[in-house]
Amino acid sequence: QILREGAECGRRQLCLEALVAAGRGDNVAAVMGLHPQYLSSFWKTQCLLLCMDGPLPYHKRHYIAIMAAARHQCSYLVGLHMAEFLRAGGSPAWLQGLPCAPQKLRNLNEINKLLAHRPWLVTKEHIEALLKTGENSWSLAELVQALVLLTHYHALASFVFGCGINPEAEQDGGPGCRPPSPHGDSGPACDDGAGVSELSVPRREQGAREPSATSLCVNLAPWQGKDAVREVEMLMERMKLLRESPLEEEGVTQEEMATRFEMEKTESLLVAPSDVADHALQSSVLCFVEDPEFGYKDFTRRGEQAPPTFRAQ
Repeated sequence: QILREGAECGRRQLCLEALVAAGRGDNVAAVMGLHPQYLSSFWKTQCLLLCMDGPLPYHKRHYIAIMAAARHQCSYLVGLHMAEFLRAGGSPAWLQGLPCAPQKLRNLNEINKLLAHRPWLVTKEHIEALLKTGENSWSLAELVQALVLLTHYHALASFVFGCGINPEAEQDGGPGCRPPSPHGDSGPACDDGAGVSELSVPRREQGAREPSATSLCVNLAPWQGKDAVREVEMLMERMKLLRESPLEEEGVTQEEMATRFEMEKTESLLVAPSDVADHALQSSVLCFVEDPEFGYKDFTRRGEQAPPTFRAQ
């Protein structure tokens, strides 16, 4: 009991130090606080990168973090480091987009996108190009710190997405940390359309009316609007066809019907409204990205001329 209380006290102290160092309740620290040893290693590393002595000015460190997070369209990290960039004395004009940043930082774009999506394509020529003598050249010490920052925030963006960490209250006016939950009955609708993911084939009593598309859209996020209602209506038609199909007369169970409906739902636009999400990201995140179409591609097709991809055997 004493050891347990001591470990709990140590965990609280570590979380407190992390939050105090951040100046406020950072959602990443709050999630990592569930694993104190991991939080300790992470926080020491990040403090060394952002707060300790180094060749790069503090505001440029945060801008590089923005560039790295933007490659993965991680709005949480982009918003977080935009605020930190201003606190460190950075120019607000730089936050209008990558074209407004100094050319020296923009020169990192090529290696940033390769490290983010196809790191096996990085060669010594990319490093040499940044170290060439000139007005916008990088020193070796500066470049080392910049590359460590880029890779650190590429990995952290994956952690943020994996844990379901959303923008904080001061960024979007909503709850700061909303990890995904298997039961969405009482929680708010998620930004990725998860409010619809709980749809299932309703058990209809004899003579009961079909549920309306509007009733199924009660948990939809506001940005989905009329398009989402039309998509639900399409799903309702598919569900009706499944229910009226001859398969039901052959003794298909409710579970099998639900599985088929889930397949129909997965193919619909409700599950991944990428067009809406991309539009929302256009101004706040993609302005820090050059060549946004560049990304990881799986395996090249035979006969096509394309950069080689890495395949782990």
